[in-house]
Amino acid sequence: MRNSLFLALFALAVLQSPASAAATKVVVFKSPACGCCHMWVGYMRKGGFDVRVRDLEDVTPVKEYHGVPEDLWSCHTAIIGRYVVEGHVPIEATRRMLSERPGIKGIALPGMPAGSPGMPGEKTEKFVIYGFSGSKSSVFMEF
Repeated sequence: MRNSLFLALFALAVLQSPASAAATKVVVFKSPACGCCHMWVGYMRKGGFDVRVRDLEDVTPVKEYHGVPEDLWSCHTAIIGRYVVEGHVPIEATRRMLSERPGIKGIALPGMPAGSPGMPGEKTEKFVIYGFSGSKSSVFMEF
């Protein structure tokens, strides 16, 4: 299992072109049993992104490899160019990150908040999207 994960990550790194050329290509690492992740993939596709899915029984090594701080983890991890998108991040935040190209590793919406893209239920609180690099994170955007 670990060998196939590392081969997939290696292939992803080798095949990625610069962020400007690969801005709409997304690779999502998720559990095959997760329905909300499947819904987020559909949301991103509907938003114009070219999404590829890699089903894994354990997504933890992907999060660790790409440096997602544990307190920001959600159920799936996406790679877009040189950036990481963790969890049910709204497409507006992803587009802003790709447009502005900030000097961060990625963005995250921690947990699985009700009403966020791909999640059932009503939105009950403000969505806080964090930007992160290494162990540091700060608010990137709020919805």
